[in-house]
Amino acid sequence: MRNTSPQHAAKAAQELDEPTAAVEPDNDTNPSDGGRRKRTGALDRAVQILDRIQEVNAPMTAYEVARSVGAPLTTVYTIINDLVDKRLLTRNREGSVWLGPRLYGYGLTYVGSLDFMEVAADEMRRLAEEVEETVQLCGCDEGMMVVLDMKEGPGHFKVTSKVGSRVPLNWTASGRLLVGHMPRKELERFFARHALPSPTGRAVTDPVQLAEMAHVALAQRLAQQIGESEVAVACLASPILNRDSQCALVISLVLPEQKALQRYDFYASAVKAAARRIEERLGW
Repeated sequence: MRNTSPQHAAKAAQELDEPTAAVEPDNDTNPSDGGRRKRTGALDRAVQILDRIQEVNAPMTAYEVARSVGAPLTTVYTIINDLVDKRLLTRNREGSVWLGPRLYGYGLTYVGSLDFMEVAADEMRRLAEEVEETVQLCGCDEGMMVVLDMKEGPGHFKVTSKVGSRVPLNWTASGRLLVGHMPRKELERFFARHALPSPTGRAVTDPVQLAEMAHVALAQRLAQQIGESEVAVACLASPILNRDSQCALVISLVLPEQKALQRYDFYASAVKAAARRIEERLGW
């Protein structure tokens, strides 16, 4: 009988410091390769594990990770131990693992090197002071919208989405803008793959309708979302276009639905002006 203990797996696996290393026989079937089976390296598995934990956005056990990524438990157990040792993951008292402090340091260094993040943060502060509402900066990660930065307004209204929050693109005004530069048919296929129903049931899921909404919003440099992802919450968003006229980021206002309806033109003009200022300062 094969020895599947964690000690055996740890002995058999090579260190993650060797990028070309492959842990115990760990084969995946790749449909795009006509079903050919391939060996998955330790580095590939490590990235897969980190990605999955980020997607779930909650601590996971080794068993949960292995089941969700389709990898042998002993393989995942070994790699998780390596990642914990290197502070890329942390382990709580219950044995679940979460993203580690070393990743935070990498993220800070990366963000600090991006001029556009510094410029965007400055304009976000200016906009938040001007309208006294919460301002968010959002980007795209495959079919999800990700909150990259956020400046909260001075009032009592608090939004549930925080930095790092991820929601399907079709739920939000920002999400539709982020892909609005894509060709029509490509955009329809994109939404067919990624559009999901929202908790309120008000988010559009039809790919054809979403593609039209995205193109119109980008042309108008403004998208609105009224109660689609959260009840009584509104979002007004404007795209930040790069030199190729592609939507690189989106700046948005998140505020109570009633306030957005009462002063729609004021908020719409303010967020569009902020997006324009970011483009001008970056030379886009």
